[in-house]
Amino acid sequence: MTRHLSTTAAGTEAAGTEAASIKAASTTVPVHPLLAERWSPRGFDQEHELGEQALTALLEAARWAPSAQNSQPWRFLVARRGEQAHSQLFGALAGGNQAWAGAASALVLVAARTACDDGSAQPWALYDTGQAVAALVTQAQADGLSVHQMGGFDTAAVRAGFGLDDTLTPVVILAVGRRDSAADLPGPLAAREAAPRTRQPVGDLLLPVSLEPGLAAA
Repeated sequence: MTRHLSTTAAGTEAAGTEAASIKAASTTVPVHPLLAERWSPRGFDQEHELGEQALTALLEAARWAPSAQNSQPWRFLVARRGEQAHSQLFGALAGGNQAWAGAASALVLVAARTACDDGSAQPWALYDTGQAVAALVTQAQADGLSVHQMGGFDTAAVRAGFGLDDTLTPVVILAVGRRDSAADLPGPLAAREAAPRTRQPVGDLLLPVSLEPGLAAA
């Protein structure tokens, strides 16, 4: 499989260039650099602050994601480092995530409105919320930011701590900030930070096309 890499801007530090080369997706055909070069670091710059304009750009990207019948079920709770909400959200993370996520500029709780006020289900809410997060992550990549998505957190604590009603389902917590290649990470996490990314071959992801006789004749 050929490793297709986008051109690195002149003046990029050697460490950053090496990391980008290691982490860039190995694809059979070229894909957009925003996708090929996106990855989920654990090393964040603990001095970096997420400004209002940068945050708004991420939320706007998510806001314009597609959704079933334009239902827009995604909801975001933003907690910047140093805020009380950040400490509370950080406390709900699994221990393995607490080992590094505190250095990120912000933690963002993502929830999906999986039921309407009358109790009727919104069956595509989780899927649509995932699309909104993907748009947010891509915008972050375009803006020189990094996002690490975490499923390891106490959903009950988050629900109770932030007063989420039964129509909202906590989905994921995002660590958002600027990557720091020199961040001090525990040994196993440092090794994963430097390891190449891997994916299953495209062929393994394709379902076989085998129609039932009745469907084939339809």
